Amino acid sequence: MTPPTQGTSWALPIVSLWRRELVRFVRQRSRIVGALGTPIVFWVLIGSGLGSSFRLTGDGVAREMNYLEYSFPGTIVLIVLFTAIFSTISIIEDRREGFLQSVLAAPIERSAIVLGKVLGSATLAVGQAMLFVVVMAWAAGISLTVGAVIASLGILIILSIALSALGFLIAWPMDSTQGFHAIMNLFLVPMWLLSGAFFPASGASDWMGWVIRLNPLTYGVTALRRALYWGSQPDAAAGEMATAVVVTIVFAVVTVALAVRSVRRVE
Repeated sequence: MTPPTQGTSWALPIVSLWRRELVRFVRQRSRIVGALGTPIVFWVLIGSGLGSSFRLTGDGVAREMNYLEYSFPGTIVLIVLFTAIFSTISIIEDRREGFLQSVLAAPIERSAIVLGKVLGSATLAVGQAMLFVVVMAWAAGISLTVGAVIASLGILIILSIALSALGFLIAWPMDSTQGFHAIMNLFLVPMWLLSGAFFPASGASDWMGWVIRLNPLTYGVTALRRALYWGSQPDAAAGEMATAVVVTIVFAVVTVALAVRSVRRVE
């Protein structure tokens, strides 16, 4: 029997862990309610309630925008965030069941463990988010084009990897799901709220405006908002989108690198 090459031995655990995340999701369909249903209800209720009192002009579009439309990209990012949270909780469950210890004892590259889990979570996040985009864009008053769908898919892939790696990084040292939920409520949800998803930075106070600008998730929301209007934005918005995409890519690279580092530190 021919021994596996180095590339094959590195790719096989990634594919195996990626496939395991998908199989687990299929067997736990109740996760759809939390990851997809909750943001939709939040978007409809809050958007409908504020829809008559919120008006935004400019912001990269040439027409007036109501709150339901403004909060649409933020809701997509919330779906990605919730999916990443529910997926990375599996790290804590795997540690309790002994599966994680078996994986760590296997003669495989530690980065393969991170990439397998992160890519599995990101695949689920992108799938659910794109389903929401295609099905619900009409309700927000957004006319999607082929370019907008492709651009949104690219942004969501990068953003899903970044948030999945961030969830991995938070879940890795933990042995309690309750502790993970506490971190989620204390850190991840405020991170989303202060990303321009809930209200624009121009309407925030001075200190909050700076927090929004320093928040890496802000640029993911901005990039997705620009992508949804692909081909119908002012020229000035193209430069803003380029900056947002670059920052989001850096965000993804840094979180993945830190996640790999945290796994390699385990003896």
